[in-house]
Amino acid sequence: MQKQTVYTFLFILMFPLFSWAQDRKTDTIDTQSVNVVKPYTPTISDAFKIKEIPVLSEDDNLKKQVVKYNIFSIPVASTFTPAKGKAAEVDKQTQQNLYDNYASLGVGSYTSILGELYINHELIRGENVGGSFSHHSSQGGIEDVLLDDSFSKTGLSAYFSKALRDYDWKVETAYQRNTFNWYGLPQTFFNEANSGGIDPAHTFNNLSVNGTVNFSNATVNGASVLFRRFSDDRGSAENRFVAKSGFDIPIRGESLASELKIDFLKGGFDNDFFGSQELKYGNVNVGLKSAYQLEQDDLTVNLGANLVYLNDTEGGKNKFFIYPNITASYRLVSDVVIAYASITGDLVQNTYSDFSDANPFVSPTLNIAPTDQTYNASIGMKGKLSNAVSYNVNGSYLDEKVKPLFKANSVVTGATQDYQNGNSFGIIYDDVRTFSVLGQLSFDINRNINLIMQGEYFSYQLTTQAEAWNLPDLKASAILNAQIDDNWFAGASLFFIGERKDEFRVDGTLLPMEPVTVTLESFLDANLHVGYRINQQLSVFGKVNNILNNDYQNWSNFQVQGIQVLAGATYQFDF
Repeated sequence: MQKQTVYTFLFILMFPLFSWAQDRKTDTIDTQSVNVVKPYTPTISDAFKIKEIPVLSEDDNLKKQVVKYNIFSIPVASTFTPAKGKAAEVDKQTQQNLYDNYASLGVGSYTSILGELYINHELIRGENVGGSFSHHSSQGGIEDVLLDDSFSKTGLSAYFSKALRDYDWKVETAYQRNTFNWYGLPQTFFNEANSGGIDPAHTFNNLSVNGTVNFSNATVNGASVLFRRFSDDRGSAENRFVAKSGFDIPIRGESLASELKIDFLKGGFDNDFFGSQELKYGNVNVGLKSAYQLEQDDLTVNLGANLVYLNDTEGGKNKFFIYPNITASYRLVSDVVIAYASITGDLVQNTYSDFSDANPFVSPTLNIAPTDQTYNASIGMKGKLSNAVSYNVNGSYLDEKVKPLFKANSVVTGATQDYQNGNSFGIIYDDVRTFSVLGQLSFDINRNINLIMQGEYFSYQLTTQAEAWNLPDLKASAILNAQIDDNWFAGASLFFIGERKDEFRVDGTLLPMEPVTVTLESFLDANLHVGYRINQQLSVFGKVNNILNNDYQNWSNFQVQGIQVLAGATYQFDF
Protein backbone atom coordinates (compact mmCIF):
# COMPACT_ATOMS: atom_id res chain seq x y z
CA MET A 1 0.00 0.00 0.00
CA GLN A 2 2.87 2.33 0.87
CA LYS A 3 4.66 1.43 -2.37
CA GLN A 4 1.56 2.41 -4.44
CA THR A 5 1.40 5.79 -2.67
CA VAL A 6 5.07 6.49 -3.46
CA TYR A 7 4.60 5.52 -7.09
CA THR A 8 1.55 7.84 -7.42
CA PHE A 9 3.48 10.76 -5.93
CA LEU A 10 6.38 10.29 -8.33
CA PHE A 11 4.04 10.09 -11.29
CA ILE A 12 2.43 13.46 -10.40
CA LEU A 13 5.86 15.15 -10.19
CA MET A 14 7.05 13.68 -13.45
CA PHE A 15 3.89 14.38 -15.44
CA PRO A 16 4.77 18.05 -16.41
CA LEU A 17 8.14 16.96 -17.67
CA PHE A 18 6.63 14.25 -19.84
CA SER A 19 4.12 16.79 -21.11
CA TRP A 20 6.83 19.35 -21.95
CA ALA A 21 8.98 16.88 -23.73
CA GLN A 22 6.01 15.76 -25.78
CA ASP A 23 5.37 19.24 -26.88
CA ARG A 24 8.92 19.88 -28.08
CA LYS A 25 9.30 16.68 -30.03
CA THR A 26 6.02 16.27 -31.68
CA ASP A 27 7.65 15.46 -34.95
CA THR A 28 9.60 12.37 -33.85
CA ILE A 29 8.81 9.17 -31.78
CA ASP A 30 11.83 7.68 -30.06
CA THR A 31 12.16 4.02 -28.88
CA GLN A 32 12.73 3.73 -25.11
CA SER A 33 12.95 0.92 -22.55
CA VAL A 34 10.70 1.13 -19.57
CA ASN A 35 11.44 -1.01 -16.47
CA VAL A 36 8.43 -1.69 -14.38
CA VAL A 37 9.21 -2.70 -10.82
CA LYS A 38 6.62 -4.59 -8.80
CA PRO A 39 6.71 -6.93 -5.80
CA TYR A 40 7.57 -10.67 -6.53
CA THR A 41 4.74 -13.06 -6.00
CA PRO A 42 6.04 -16.67 -6.16
CA THR A 43 3.94 -19.58 -7.48
CA ILE A 44 4.30 -23.36 -7.26
CA SER A 45 5.45 -23.60 -10.87
CA ASP A 46 8.53 -21.50 -10.03
CA ALA A 47 9.92 -24.22 -7.71
CA PHE A 48 12.67 -26.59 -9.00
CA LYS A 49 14.77 -29.48 -7.54
CA ILE A 50 18.34 -28.82 -6.56
CA LYS A 51 20.37 -31.54 -8.28
CA GLU A 52 23.03 -31.89 -5.66
CA ILE A 53 23.83 -34.52 -2.96
CA PRO A 54 24.27 -32.79 0.36
CA VAL A 55 27.51 -33.46 2.20
CA LEU A 56 26.82 -34.63 5.75
CA SER A 57 29.34 -34.97 8.51
CA GLU A 58 29.24 -38.56 9.88
CA ASP A 59 30.20 -37.37 13.32
CA ASP A 60 27.34 -34.94 13.47
CA ASN A 61 24.97 -37.46 11.92
CA LEU A 62 25.76 -40.27 14.36
CA LYS A 63 26.10 -38.18 17.44
CA LYS A 64 23.21 -38.80 19.77
CA GLN A 65 21.70 -35.65 21.15
CA VAL A 66 21.17 -35.52 24.87
CA VAL A 67 17.52 -35.03 25.66
CA LYS A 68 16.60 -33.65 29.02
CA TYR A 69 13.15 -33.92 30.47
CA ASN A 70 11.86 -31.73 33.18
CA ILE A 71 8.80 -32.56 35.18
CA PHE A 72 7.10 -29.81 37.04
CA SER A 73 5.52 -31.40 40.07
CA ILE A 74 2.60 -29.53 41.50
CA PRO A 75 1.10 -30.85 44.74
CA VAL A 76 -2.61 -31.50 44.55
CA ALA A 77 -4.70 -31.91 47.61
CA SER A 78 -6.74 -35.15 47.66
CA THR A 79 -9.35 -36.47 49.99
CA PHE A 80 -9.24 -40.06 48.59
CA THR A 81 -8.68 -42.72 51.26
CA PRO A 82 -7.88 -46.26 49.90
CA ALA A 83 -9.60 -49.21 51.54
CA LYS A 84 -7.39 -51.52 53.59
CA GLY A 85 -6.59 -54.84 51.87
CA LYS A 86 -7.49 -58.15 53.51
CA ALA A 87 -5.28 -61.17 53.04
CA ALA A 88 -6.90 -64.29 51.67
CA GLU A 89 -7.31 -67.06 54.19
CA VAL A 90 -5.09 -70.13 53.65
CA ASP A 91 -5.79 -73.48 55.25
CA LYS A 92 -2.93 -74.09 57.61
CA GLN A 93 -1.68 -77.62 57.96
CA THR A 94 -0.44 -78.77 61.31
CA GLN A 95 3.31 -78.94 61.18
CA GLN A 96 4.46 -82.48 61.71
CA ASN A 97 7.16 -82.93 64.30
CA LEU A 98 10.16 -85.02 63.38
CA TYR A 99 11.41 -87.14 66.25
CA ASP A 100 14.90 -88.53 66.63
CA ASN A 101 13.90 -91.78 68.34
CA TYR A 102 11.31 -94.49 67.97
CA ALA A 103 10.31 -97.83 69.45
CA SER A 104 8.17 -100.47 67.76
CA LEU A 105 6.70 -103.73 69.00
CA GLY A 106 4.49 -106.30 67.27
CA VAL A 107 3.23 -109.83 67.90
CA GLY A 108 1.58 -112.28 65.58
CA SER A 109 0.85 -115.82 64.48
CA TYR A 110 3.43 -118.61 64.76
CA THR A 111 4.27 -116.86 68.08
CA SER A 112 6.14 -114.17 66.21
CA ILE A 113 7.70 -111.17 67.94
CA LEU A 114 8.98 -108.11 66.10
CA GLY A 115 10.72 -105.35 68.02
CA GLU A 116 12.82 -102.31 67.07
CA LEU A 117 14.40 -99.45 68.97
CA TYR A 118 16.37 -96.58 67.46
CA ILE A 119 18.00 -93.81 69.53
CA ASN A 120 19.83 -90.69 68.39
CA HIS A 121 20.92 -87.88 70.72
CA GLU A 122 22.81 -84.67 69.98
CA LEU A 123 25.39 -84.02 72.70
CA ILE A 124 26.51 -80.63 71.38
CA ARG A 125 26.31 -79.05 67.98
CA GLY A 126 27.87 -81.45 65.48
CA GLU A 127 28.24 -84.36 67.92
CA ASN A 128 25.74 -87.22 67.96
CA VAL A 129 25.56 -90.50 69.79
CA GLY A 130 23.03 -93.24 69.25
CA GLY A 131 22.27 -96.88 68.78
CA SER A 132 19.69 -99.43 67.71
CA PHE A 133 18.20 -102.72 68.78
CA SER A 134 16.21 -105.14 66.63
CA HIS A 135 14.64 -108.53 67.20
CA HIS A 136 12.55 -110.82 65.02
CA SER A 137 11.70 -114.33 66.11
CA SER A 138 9.15 -117.05 65.56
CA GLN A 139 8.50 -120.27 67.44
CA GLY A 140 7.59 -122.01 64.21
CA GLY A 141 4.78 -124.43 63.67
CA ILE A 142 4.77 -125.20 59.95
CA GLU A 143 2.45 -128.09 59.23
CA ASP A 144 4.01 -131.55 58.62
CA VAL A 145 7.56 -130.38 59.43
CA LEU A 146 9.49 -133.06 61.35
CA LEU A 147 12.05 -130.80 63.06
CA ASP A 148 11.95 -127.51 64.94
CA ASP A 149 11.46 -124.68 62.41
CA SER A 150 11.81 -121.72 64.78
CA PHE A 151 14.23 -118.87 64.13
CA SER A 152 15.56 -115.78 65.87
CA LYS A 153 17.44 -112.70 64.66
CA THR A 154 18.76 -110.15 67.17
CA GLY A 155 20.96 -107.13 66.51
CA LEU A 156 22.51 -104.39 68.63
CA SER A 157 24.59 -101.39 67.50
CA ALA A 158 26.01 -98.11 68.84
CA TYR A 159 27.71 -95.18 67.13
CA PHE A 160 29.32 -91.78 67.66
CA SER A 161 29.62 -89.11 64.96
CA LYS A 162 31.16 -85.65 64.78
CA ALA A 163 30.82 -83.01 62.07
CA LEU A 164 33.45 -80.28 61.73
CA ARG A 165 33.92 -77.49 59.21
CA ASP A 166 36.16 -79.34 56.74
CA TYR A 167 35.38 -82.97 57.54
CA ASP A 168 33.13 -85.35 59.48
CA TRP A 169 33.71 -88.79 60.93
CA LYS A 170 31.75 -91.66 62.46
CA VAL A 171 32.59 -94.78 64.47
CA GLU A 172 30.11 -97.64 64.86
CA THR A 173 30.14 -101.07 66.44
CA ALA A 174 27.50 -103.76 65.92
CA TYR A 175 26.69 -107.27 67.08
CA GLN A 176 24.29 -109.69 65.39
CA ARG A 177 23.17 -113.11 66.68
CA ASN A 178 21.00 -115.27 64.42
CA THR A 179 19.68 -118.76 65.15
CA PHE A 180 18.18 -120.99 62.47
CA ASN A 181 17.23 -124.66 62.22
CA TRP A 182 18.08 -127.15 59.50
CA TYR A 183 14.48 -128.35 59.48
CA GLY A 184 14.22 -129.22 55.77
CA LEU A 185 14.44 -133.01 55.91
CA PRO A 186 13.58 -134.90 52.71
CA GLN A 187 10.50 -136.77 53.91
CA THR A 188 10.97 -139.58 51.40
CA PHE A 189 13.77 -140.78 53.68
CA PHE A 190 12.70 -139.51 57.10
CA ASN A 191 9.72 -139.71 59.38
CA GLU A 192 9.02 -139.04 63.03
CA ALA A 193 10.63 -142.29 64.04
CA ASN A 194 14.10 -141.77 62.54
CA SER A 195 14.40 -137.99 62.92
CA GLY A 196 14.24 -137.71 66.69
CA GLY A 197 17.98 -137.65 67.27
CA ILE A 198 18.72 -134.68 64.99
CA ASP A 199 19.52 -131.33 66.60
CA PRO A 200 18.92 -128.79 63.79
CA ALA A 201 19.86 -125.60 65.69
CA HIS A 202 22.59 -123.49 64.15
CA THR A 203 23.76 -120.09 65.51
CA PHE A 204 25.75 -117.32 63.81
CA ASN A 205 27.63 -114.54 65.62
CA ASN A 206 28.68 -111.38 63.79
CA LEU A 207 30.75 -108.67 65.50
CA SER A 208 31.90 -105.64 63.50
CA VAL A 209 33.62 -102.29 64.02
CA ASN A 210 33.77 -99.69 61.28
CA GLY A 211 34.75 -96.07 60.89
CA THR A 212 34.31 -93.51 58.13
CA VAL A 213 35.68 -90.03 57.47
CA ASN A 214 34.62 -87.62 54.72
CA PHE A 215 36.54 -84.52 53.63
CA SER A 216 35.24 -81.44 51.82
CA ASN A 217 37.31 -79.51 49.28
CA ALA A 218 40.23 -81.90 49.54
CA THR A 219 42.11 -84.22 47.20
CA VAL A 220 41.16 -87.18 49.39
CA ASN A 221 37.35 -87.44 49.41
CA GLY A 222 37.08 -89.88 52.27
CA ALA A 223 38.12 -93.20 53.77
CA SER A 224 36.53 -96.13 55.57
CA VAL A 225 37.74 -99.07 57.63
CA LEU A 226 35.81 -102.24 58.53
CA PHE A 227 36.72 -105.18 60.73
CA ARG A 228 34.33 -108.12 61.06
CA ARG A 229 34.56 -111.28 63.15
CA PHE A 230 32.06 -113.89 62.01
CA SER A 231 31.64 -117.27 63.67
CA ASP A 232 29.14 -120.03 64.43
CA ASP A 233 28.54 -122.62 67.13
CA ARG A 234 30.13 -125.38 65.04
CA GLY A 235 33.74 -124.19 65.33
CA SER A 236 33.78 -122.06 62.19
CA ALA A 237 35.19 -118.52 62.14
CA GLU A 238 36.50 -115.89 59.76
CA ASN A 239 38.08 -112.45 60.06
CA ARG A 240 37.77 -109.75 57.43
CA PHE A 241 39.43 -106.37 57.19
CA VAL A 242 38.50 -103.86 54.48
CA ALA A 243 40.02 -100.40 53.97
CA LYS A 244 38.90 -97.98 51.24
CA SER A 245 39.96 -94.50 50.24
CA GLY A 246 38.55 -92.28 47.51
CA PHE A 247 40.67 -89.52 46.00
CA ASP A 248 41.07 -87.37 42.88
CA ILE A 249 44.23 -87.32 40.75
CA PRO A 250 44.69 -83.95 38.96
CA ILE A 251 45.56 -84.23 35.25
CA ARG A 252 45.89 -81.05 33.17
CA GLY A 253 43.26 -79.16 35.05
CA GLU A 254 40.93 -82.17 35.24
CA SER A 255 40.59 -84.85 37.91
CA LEU A 256 40.77 -88.62 37.73
CA ALA A 257 38.29 -90.10 40.25
CA SER A 258 40.01 -93.04 41.94
CA GLU A 259 39.49 -95.55 44.74
CA LEU A 260 42.07 -97.68 46.52
CA LYS A 261 40.82 -100.82 48.28
CA ILE A 262 42.52 -103.42 50.48
CA ASP A 263 40.47 -106.51 51.37
CA PHE A 264 41.91 -109.14 53.73
CA LEU A 265 40.05 -112.37 54.52
CA LYS A 266 41.07 -115.38 56.58
CA GLY A 267 38.91 -118.18 58.01
CA GLY A 268 38.28 -121.87 58.29
CA PHE A 269 35.93 -124.76 59.18
CA ASP A 270 36.66 -127.62 61.54
CA ASN A 271 35.59 -130.22 58.97
CA ASP A 272 34.56 -130.62 55.36
CA PHE A 273 31.13 -132.10 54.65
CA PHE A 274 32.25 -135.70 55.15
CA GLY A 275 34.42 -134.84 58.18
CA SER A 276 37.66 -135.98 56.62
CA GLN A 277 39.74 -132.81 56.85
CA GLU A 278 39.85 -129.23 58.05
CA LEU A 279 39.06 -126.44 55.60
CA LYS A 280 41.02 -123.19 55.59
CA TYR A 281 40.89 -120.20 53.28
CA GLY A 282 42.43 -116.77 53.05
CA ASN A 283 43.35 -114.15 50.49
CA VAL A 284 44.32 -110.51 50.16
CA ASN A 285 42.91 -108.30 47.39
CA VAL A 286 44.46 -104.94 46.53
CA GLY A 287 42.50 -102.94 43.97
CA LEU A 288 42.84 -99.56 42.28
CA LYS A 289 39.84 -98.26 40.35
CA SER A 290 39.96 -95.03 38.33
CA ALA A 291 37.75 -93.24 35.82
CA TYR A 292 38.13 -90.05 33.75
CA GLN A 293 34.91 -88.20 32.98
CA LEU A 294 34.23 -86.55 29.63
CA GLU A 295 31.23 -84.29 29.13
CA GLN A 296 29.97 -82.70 25.93
CA ASP A 297 26.46 -81.29 25.69
CA ASP A 298 24.13 -84.17 26.60
CA LEU A 299 26.82 -86.88 26.46
CA THR A 300 28.67 -88.08 29.58
CA VAL A 301 31.38 -90.75 29.36
CA ASN A 302 33.52 -92.23 32.14
CA LEU A 303 36.63 -94.01 30.89
CA GLY A 304 38.68 -96.05 33.31
CA ALA A 305 39.99 -99.39 34.49
CA ASN A 306 39.98 -101.55 37.62
CA LEU A 307 43.30 -103.16 38.58
CA VAL A 308 43.21 -105.94 41.20
CA TYR A 309 46.03 -107.99 42.71
CA LEU A 310 45.09 -111.28 44.43
CA ASN A 311 47.30 -113.09 46.92
CA ASP A 312 45.94 -116.51 47.95
CA THR A 313 47.56 -116.84 51.37
CA GLU A 314 46.50 -120.49 51.82
CA GLY A 315 47.16 -121.72 48.29
CA GLY A 316 50.32 -119.70 47.81
CA LYS A 317 49.16 -118.29 44.46
CA ASN A 318 49.25 -114.76 43.13
CA LYS A 319 47.33 -113.31 40.20
CA PHE A 320 46.80 -109.93 38.58
CA PHE A 321 43.47 -108.88 37.03
CA ILE A 322 42.61 -105.99 34.71
CA TYR A 323 38.94 -105.08 34.35
CA PRO A 324 37.19 -102.40 32.29
CA ASN A 325 35.45 -99.53 34.07
CA ILE A 326 33.51 -97.67 31.38
CA THR A 327 30.10 -96.04 31.61
CA ALA A 328 28.24 -93.66 29.29
CA SER A 329 24.89 -91.87 29.14
CA TYR A 330 23.27 -89.67 26.49
CA ARG A 331 20.15 -87.55 26.81
CA LEU A 332 18.31 -88.10 23.56
CA VAL A 333 15.26 -86.08 24.62
CA SER A 334 16.03 -84.20 27.84
CA ASP A 335 14.67 -86.32 30.73
CA VAL A 336 12.22 -88.19 28.48
CA VAL A 337 14.70 -90.55 26.80
CA ILE A 338 18.15 -91.23 28.28
CA ALA A 339 20.30 -93.95 26.73
CA TYR A 340 23.03 -95.52 28.85
CA ALA A 341 25.60 -98.28 28.60
CA SER A 342 28.41 -99.72 30.70
CA ILE A 343 31.05 -102.42 30.76
CA THR A 344 32.65 -103.13 34.12
CA GLY A 345 34.33 -105.94 36.00
CA ASP A 346 35.63 -106.80 39.47
CA LEU A 347 37.02 -109.50 41.73
CA VAL A 348 34.28 -110.33 44.25
CA GLN A 349 35.36 -111.40 47.72
CA ASN A 350 33.06 -114.26 48.78
CA THR A 351 32.71 -114.86 52.54
CA TYR A 352 30.98 -117.21 54.93
CA SER A 353 29.10 -114.21 56.32
CA ASP A 354 27.68 -113.27 52.91
CA PHE A 355 26.68 -116.85 52.10
CA SER A 356 24.83 -117.23 55.41
CA ASP A 357 22.93 -113.99 54.75
CA ALA A 358 21.81 -115.23 51.34
CA ASN A 359 20.98 -118.75 52.57
CA PRO A 360 20.87 -119.29 56.36
CA PHE A 361 20.67 -123.06 55.90
CA VAL A 362 24.23 -123.55 54.62
CA SER A 363 26.41 -126.12 56.32
CA PRO A 364 29.65 -125.12 58.11
CA THR A 365 31.67 -126.97 55.45
CA LEU A 366 32.02 -124.49 52.59
CA ASN A 367 34.80 -123.96 50.10
CA ILE A 368 35.39 -120.20 50.01
CA ALA A 369 36.94 -118.64 46.88
CA PRO A 370 36.64 -115.25 45.14
CA THR A 371 34.61 -114.80 41.94
CA ASP A 372 36.20 -113.34 38.85
CA GLN A 373 33.59 -111.12 37.17
CA THR A 374 35.43 -110.80 33.87
CA TYR A 375 32.99 -108.27 32.51
CA ASN A 376 29.44 -107.08 32.97
CA ALA A 377 28.15 -105.37 29.82
CA SER A 378 24.79 -103.65 29.84
CA ILE A 379 22.82 -101.27 27.65
CA GLY A 380 19.51 -99.63 28.39
CA MET A 381 17.16 -96.71 28.21
CA LYS A 382 15.35 -94.79 30.91
CA GLY A 383 13.28 -91.65 31.24
CA LYS A 384 9.77 -90.36 31.76
CA LEU A 385 6.61 -91.15 29.83
CA SER A 386 4.86 -88.33 31.71
CA ASN A 387 5.27 -86.35 34.89
CA ALA A 388 3.82 -89.30 36.81
CA VAL A 389 5.33 -92.28 34.94
CA SER A 390 9.01 -93.17 34.61
CA TYR A 391 10.56 -96.25 33.01
CA ASN A 392 13.78 -98.22 32.77
CA VAL A 393 14.62 -100.96 30.24
CA ASN A 394 17.94 -102.78 30.45
CA GLY A 395 19.72 -105.73 28.90
CA SER A 396 22.97 -107.16 30.29
CA TYR A 397 25.49 -109.92 29.70
CA LEU A 398 27.57 -111.09 32.67
CA ASP A 399 30.60 -113.36 32.39
CA GLU A 400 31.68 -114.87 35.74
CA LYS A 401 34.40 -117.38 36.47
CA VAL A 402 34.19 -119.37 39.72
CA LYS A 403 30.60 -118.30 40.38
CA PRO A 404 29.09 -119.81 43.58
CA LEU A 405 25.85 -121.79 43.32
CA PHE A 406 23.83 -123.08 46.28
CA LYS A 407 23.16 -126.80 46.02
CA ALA A 408 21.47 -129.17 48.48
CA ASN A 409 23.86 -131.42 50.37
CA SER A 410 23.37 -135.15 50.08
CA VAL A 411 21.82 -137.54 52.57
CA VAL A 412 24.64 -139.46 54.24
CA THR A 413 23.67 -142.84 55.57
CA GLY A 414 24.87 -143.23 59.13
CA ALA A 415 25.25 -139.44 59.44
CA THR A 416 27.29 -138.18 62.37
CA GLN A 417 26.46 -134.51 61.88
CA ASP A 418 23.06 -132.86 62.10
CA TYR A 419 23.48 -131.19 58.69
CA GLN A 420 24.25 -134.48 56.83
CA ASN A 421 20.61 -135.47 56.37
CA GLY A 422 19.84 -133.61 53.13
CA ASN A 423 18.75 -130.63 55.22
CA SER A 424 21.57 -128.20 54.44
CA PHE A 425 23.26 -126.57 51.47
CA GLY A 426 26.77 -126.39 50.13
CA ILE A 427 28.54 -124.31 47.48
CA ILE A 428 29.36 -125.47 43.95
CA TYR A 429 31.49 -123.26 41.66
CA ASP A 430 31.23 -123.01 37.91
CA ASP A 431 31.94 -120.59 35.07
CA VAL A 432 28.57 -119.00 34.25
CA ARG A 433 27.45 -116.59 31.55
CA THR A 434 24.19 -114.83 32.37
CA PHE A 435 21.99 -112.92 29.93
CA SER A 436 19.21 -110.87 31.50
CA VAL A 437 16.54 -108.39 30.46
CA LEU A 438 14.97 -106.00 32.97
CA GLY A 439 11.93 -103.75 32.71
CA GLN A 440 10.71 -101.30 35.34
CA LEU A 441 7.81 -98.86 35.61
CA SER A 442 7.28 -96.33 38.39
CA PHE A 443 3.97 -94.53 38.89
CA ASP A 444 3.79 -91.44 41.10
CA ILE A 445 0.02 -91.21 40.99
CA ASN A 446 0.13 -88.23 43.34
CA ARG A 447 2.19 -87.09 46.28
CA ASN A 448 0.71 -89.81 48.46
CA ILE A 449 0.56 -92.86 46.18
CA ASN A 450 3.52 -94.62 44.57
CA LEU A 451 3.63 -97.88 42.62
CA ILE A 452 6.77 -99.63 41.34
CA MET A 453 6.57 -102.68 39.06
CA GLN A 454 9.60 -104.65 37.90
CA GLY A 455 10.28 -107.82 35.96
CA GLU A 456 13.53 -109.57 35.00
CA TYR A 457 14.27 -112.59 32.81
CA PHE A 458 17.46 -114.69 33.09
CA SER A 459 19.18 -117.15 30.80
CA TYR A 460 22.25 -119.11 31.95
CA GLN A 461 25.12 -120.88 30.20
CA LEU A 462 27.23 -123.14 32.41
CA THR A 463 30.51 -124.94 31.76
CA THR A 464 30.41 -128.09 33.92
CA GLN A 465 27.17 -128.15 35.93
CA ALA A 466 23.97 -129.57 34.47
CA GLU A 467 21.77 -126.75 35.82
CA ALA A 468 22.05 -123.28 37.28
CA TRP A 469 21.24 -124.61 40.75
CA ASN A 470 18.68 -122.55 42.68
CA LEU A 471 18.80 -119.65 40.21
CA PRO A 472 15.35 -118.61 38.88
CA ASP A 473 14.66 -117.83 35.25
CA LEU A 474 12.15 -115.11 36.11
CA LYS A 475 11.65 -112.53 38.87
CA ALA A 476 8.85 -110.00 39.18
CA SER A 477 7.61 -107.64 41.87
CA ALA A 478 5.09 -104.88 42.50
CA ILE A 479 5.24 -102.55 45.51
CA LEU A 480 2.52 -100.04 46.39
CA ASN A 481 2.68 -97.42 49.14
CA ALA A 482 -0.19 -95.03 49.90
CA GLN A 483 -0.81 -92.23 52.37
CA ILE A 484 -4.60 -92.33 52.43
CA ASP A 485 -5.10 -89.25 54.64
CA ASP A 486 -3.42 -87.57 57.58
CA ASN A 487 -3.95 -90.64 59.74
CA TRP A 488 -4.32 -93.72 57.56
CA PHE A 489 -1.50 -95.29 55.52
CA ALA A 490 -1.23 -98.62 53.75
CA GLY A 491 0.90 -100.68 51.40
CA ALA A 492 1.00 -103.91 49.45
CA SER A 493 3.65 -106.03 47.76
CA LEU A 494 3.72 -108.93 45.31
CA PHE A 495 6.75 -111.10 44.62
CA PHE A 496 6.98 -113.76 41.93
CA ILE A 497 9.89 -116.21 41.64
CA GLY A 498 10.12 -118.58 38.70
CA GLU A 499 11.13 -122.25 38.67
CA ARG A 500 14.47 -123.36 40.08
CA LYS A 501 16.44 -126.58 39.91
CA ASP A 502 18.15 -128.54 42.67
CA GLU A 503 19.47 -132.05 43.13
CA PHE A 504 18.73 -134.88 45.56
CA ARG A 505 21.58 -137.30 46.31
CA VAL A 506 22.27 -140.14 48.74
CA ASP A 507 25.84 -141.05 49.72
CA GLY A 508 27.23 -143.92 51.75
CA THR A 509 25.01 -146.72 50.39
CA LEU A 510 26.33 -150.05 49.21
CA LEU A 511 24.67 -149.58 45.85
CA PRO A 512 25.34 -146.10 44.38
CA MET A 513 22.19 -144.09 43.71
CA GLU A 514 21.93 -141.76 40.76
CA PRO A 515 21.28 -138.08 41.64
CA VAL A 516 17.76 -136.89 40.92
CA THR A 517 17.08 -133.38 39.61
CA VAL A 518 14.35 -131.66 41.61
CA THR A 519 12.22 -128.81 40.26
CA LEU A 520 11.07 -126.19 42.72
CA GLU A 521 7.82 -124.71 41.50
CA SER A 522 7.36 -121.00 40.94
CA PHE A 523 5.46 -119.09 43.60
CA LEU A 524 3.65 -115.83 44.24
CA ASP A 525 3.95 -114.15 47.63
CA ALA A 526 1.39 -111.41 48.44
CA ASN A 527 1.67 -109.14 51.47
CA LEU A 528 -0.36 -106.25 52.90
CA HIS A 529 0.14 -103.74 55.70
CA VAL A 530 -2.01 -100.92 57.07
CA GLY A 531 -1.49 -98.36 59.82
CA TYR A 532 -3.24 -95.57 61.69
CA ARG A 533 -1.63 -92.55 63.38
CA ILE A 534 -3.41 -91.90 66.67
CA ASN A 535 -1.33 -88.75 67.18
CA GLN A 536 2.04 -87.43 66.11
CA GLN A 537 3.88 -89.83 68.39
CA LEU A 538 1.79 -92.99 68.54
CA SER A 539 0.60 -95.17 65.66
CA VAL A 540 -0.66 -98.72 65.31
CA PHE A 541 -0.13 -101.12 62.41
CA GLY A 542 -1.12 -104.50 61.09
CA LYS A 543 0.59 -106.83 58.62
CA VAL A 544 -0.57 -109.88 56.70
CA ASN A 545 2.11 -111.90 54.88
CA ASN A 546 1.60 -114.73 52.42
CA ILE A 547 -2.07 -113.79 52.02
CA LEU A 548 -2.62 -116.57 49.48
CA ASN A 549 -1.45 -119.10 52.09
CA ASN A 550 0.86 -120.78 49.58
CA ASP A 551 2.98 -123.58 51.02
CA TYR A 552 5.82 -122.95 48.56
CA GLN A 553 9.45 -123.90 49.10
CA ASN A 554 11.97 -121.09 49.19
CA TRP A 555 14.74 -123.72 49.22
CA SER A 556 14.51 -127.43 48.52
CA ASN A 557 12.59 -129.17 51.35
CA PHE A 558 12.29 -125.88 53.25
CA GLN A 559 8.59 -125.06 53.24
CA VAL A 560 7.68 -121.53 54.39
CA GLN A 561 5.09 -120.50 56.93
CA GLY A 562 1.52 -120.08 55.70
CA ILE A 563 -0.55 -116.94 56.12
CA GLN A 564 0.97 -114.77 58.86
CA VAL A 565 -0.81 -112.02 60.78
CA LEU A 566 0.99 -109.50 62.96
CA ALA A 567 -0.16 -106.36 64.82
CA GLY A 568 1.71 -103.79 66.83
CA ALA A 569 2.42 -100.15 67.66
CA THR A 570 5.16 -97.59 67.08
CA TYR A 571 6.00 -94.72 69.41
CA GLN A 572 8.20 -91.75 68.47
CA PHE A 573 9.87 -89.57 71.08
CA ASP A 574 12.66 -87.15 71.95
CA PHE A 575 14.77 -86.93 75.07
